[in-house]
Amino acid sequence: MHCRNCNNKLKDIFLDLGKCPPSNSLIRNNSEKKKERAFELITYICKKCWLVQTKDVVNKKIFFNNHYPYFSSTSSSWVEHAEKYVNKICRKLKINKKKLVVEIASNDGYLLQFFKEKNIPCLGIEPSMNTSRLAKKKGIKSIDEFFSYSLAKKIKNKADLIIGNNVYAHVPNLNDFTKGIKTLLKKNGTITLEFPHLLNLIRFSQFDTIYHEHFSYFSLLTVKNIFKKYKLKVFHVEKLNTHGGSLRVYGCHANDVRSEKSSVKKIIEEEKQFGLNKINTLKKFELNVLKIKKQIEKFISSAKEQGKTVHAYGAAAKGSTILNYLKMTNKDIHYVYDAAKSKMNKMLPGSHIKILPPSEIKKRKPDYIIIFPWNIKSEIIKNFKFVKKWGGKFVTFIPKTKVQN
Repeated sequence: MHCRNCNNKLKDIFLDLGKCPPSNSLIRNNSEKKKERAFELITYICKKCWLVQTKDVVNKKIFFNNHYPYFSSTSSSWVEHAEKYVNKICRKLKINKKKLVVEIASNDGYLLQFFKEKNIPCLGIEPSMNTSRLAKKKGIKSIDEFFSYSLAKKIKNKADLIIGNNVYAHVPNLNDFTKGIKTLLKKNGTITLEFPHLLNLIRFSQFDTIYHEHFSYFSLLTVKNIFKKYKLKVFHVEKLNTHGGSLRVYGCHANDVRSEKSSVKKIIEEEKQFGLNKINTLKKFELNVLKIKKQIEKFISSAKEQGKTVHAYGAAAKGSTILNYLKMTNKDIHYVYDAAKSKMNKMLPGSHIKILPPSEIKKRKPDYIIIFPWNIKSEIIKNFKFVKKWGGKFVTFIPKTKVQN
C-alpha cells in the first residue's frame, strides 16, 4: 500500500484491529446478517508526511449510500455547536446575503439551516440521499454527489466560504478532494475544516474512532503540507472540544494577503514536542490499546459474575469498533439504545446487538449503560438521569474504563 497523500510506500503499522464489518452498516434482517462481510481494519503510518491512514480495502460507496444511518441533528449539542459556529463565522468574515456558503458533507442540513435563517445563500453537497432529503425539506439546496475536483469544476459560482466538518477524514482521495476545494474557492474566500486531532487520539487512547469510514487521521503538520501542495495555506487554527478534541483549520489561497497567525506555529510545535513526527511515538499507541482492551474484558467479566445486566447507549461507529475488536456479542452487552429512528430495531454490524428506542430503558432497567459516543456523554447522562432511580450507572471505556457515579 502507498500513502494516499504523498504516495510513499507504507510499512509501519499504527494499529491492527483485525477484521470488522463497516461500522455504520447496520443489519436490518437475518438475510443481511448472512450476507455480512468483514474487512481488515489496519492503520499505517507514513514516515514521509506523517499521515496515519487505514488500509484501503473498501469502496466509499459501501459506507456513504442511501442507507447511511447518521443524522447530525440527532445530537442537540452538535446542532448547538453548528449554530455557534455560524454566528461566529458570519461576524468574523462578514458573511452576508451577497456571499455564497458551501458545506461539503452537509448531512441533514444541521448547519446550513442557520445560514438560511439569515437569508445567506448556501449549498450543501451530500452523497447520501437518506440525509440530504431532510436538508431539502428545510429549503436547503443540495447536490447528491461525492465532492470531487470534477464536481467543483461544474459548480458555476465560486464559494466565499467552504465548510467541511468531519469530512476530511472520510475522503479516500485526499489529493482530488483538496484540488476540488482549491477550484471551488473564490479569490478571497475562506475554508474551514474540522477534524479530530491525531494528538488527542493518541494521548487519550481514542482507538474507537478508527473505522473503515475514517480513511485518514490528521495532525496539523500533515494538513499544512497537503494544503501547500495545492497552493493553499493554513492561516489560523482553533482547538475544539468536539469529538474528543478537534482542530478547526482556517485556510485560503496561498497568495491571499492574510498572514499565518501564531496559533499555527504554536500547535505545530506542540505536535513536534509530543512526537507526531517520530515513528516511536506513533508505534507505542498499540500497546495502550491493549491495556484498554484488558480493562473492558475485566469489566464485562465482573458484571457477568455479579449477575448485572449490561446495556449500551448510542449505536455509533465507536461502539462497533470496540465490540468487533473484542469480538463481543449480545451475550456480553444485551441491547443498545439510540434516538435515531433510522437505527431503531436494526442490529449493530458484527456483534448483532439489537438497537432499541430510548423509551425501552425504563422498561428494562439495566444495571449498567455503556456510553459509546463518549464525546456527548454529558448530554446523554443529563437526558437519562432517571436511571439512578433503580441504581443504574453509566460507563465509559475511553480513555479507560470508568463507572460514572
